[in-house]
Amino acid sequence: MNQQGTVLDTVSDLGPSRRAKFTRRVLPFIIMAVLLIVIPMLGPSRTALSLLNAIGINIVFALSFNILLGQTGLLSFGHAVYFGLGGYTAMHAMNWIEYADGGFWGSYPMFALPLVGFAGGAFAGALIGWPSCRRAGIPFSMISLGIAELVAATGLIFVSFFGGEEGITGDRMNGVEMFGLNLGQVHQVYWFIAFWTFVGTVAMYAFTRTPLGRLTQAVRDNPQRVEFVGYDPQQVRYLAFIASGGFAGLAGGMSAVNYEIFTPEALSLAPSGLVILMAYIGGIRYFAGPILGAILLTYMQTNLSDFSEAWLLYLGLLFIAMVLFAPGGLAGVVIDVTNRLGKPGAVQQFVKGLVAVATGMIAFFGVVILIEIAVRLTNGHGEVFQPFGIGLPSTSLMSWAIGVCLVAIGVFGLKFTTKQVGER
Repeated sequence: MNQQGTVLDTVSDLGPSRRAKFTRRVLPFIIMAVLLIVIPMLGPSRTALSLLNAIGINIVFALSFNILLGQTGLLSFGHAVYFGLGGYTAMHAMNWIEYADGGFWGSYPMFALPLVGFAGGAFAGALIGWPSCRRAGIPFSMISLGIAELVAATGLIFVSFFGGEEGITGDRMNGVEMFGLNLGQVHQVYWFIAFWTFVGTVAMYAFTRTPLGRLTQAVRDNPQRVEFVGYDPQQVRYLAFIASGGFAGLAGGMSAVNYEIFTPEALSLAPSGLVILMAYIGGIRYFAGPILGAILLTYMQTNLSDFSEAWLLYLGLLFIAMVLFAPGGLAGVVIDVTNRLGKPGAVQQFVKGLVAVATGMIAFFGVVILIEIAVRLTNGHGEVFQPFGIGLPSTSLMSWAIGVCLVAIGVFGLKFTTKQVGER
């Protein structure tokens, strides 16, 4: 009996301590809640609040996609289908609330509309996931691509539900108020988005801690062993698919309230591709990865397009760079740097890492010069690219030579410094 107790104590000691559990599992959400509460106190502009609302929607959307890719190992090219169908369901519910004369919808609060989107997305996931999850790997990806094209086409055919090219509009200032918010002004919409972003994030993290969430990781790594111990990998994938579709629908419901319009464009391959980039650039093997990716790409999509016509090209280059040099994504880079702190030689390693980043920025700046002068040359408007006030005409050979030299210097320095860091 004593030996058994000793063994149990030894096994319990192998797990993380209570302090470690609090630091890893609870503290990040406390910090997130504090940030969401403090941000409005800083007096952000309407533009900044609109950007924050878009970031919140994309965080939930990216995390829902990562239930498939990062957790279960299923690459879907049509995840916007569940975002869009959940959003359309919420838009119809918004109109039902507006024209309801009592009854259930007459007393339904607009603040809880994302739950309707969750139900719509989960229902779509249950229908589409039943045939889709019979296969994994490349066949699953091809099925998801075909379904995405199919649903996007129906968005222009079934006008009564999708509204045709114009989509469906609604008014969010109806129904019963919750927490004293009528959702009329953008700062009230911020609290709505912040609430559901926090709730959705916590719920999806809780899903990863459930036995089903653990099984999805096992199915991702070794489905044969999961089947050997008595579980059906197909059923695990199907349940994860429903959960993923439900949370994507939750994001769609948030988007419906935020923008008060939904069009068939939300069902297209463009948002499906964007959510893949968010998850992968952020880091699919880390829960916080899609959050970082959603913040970065939403900011690029909103602001970088105002400065350059080739912002999508920069997005593609960023994705390629992450695949080649940081396959763990932004979250992987942050965790790797954090783990190296406090170890012998950490200062020298950190300095060499900064040098590597600096040489990489030199190469990146050279690429920016080449892209921007190429864009201006093809446009033929005679515009001059002026970084830091320095004029670089697109018709001048010196401008092209400067760009090429910066790329060469940066690539050579990056190759040398990364080799030194790797050896260290």
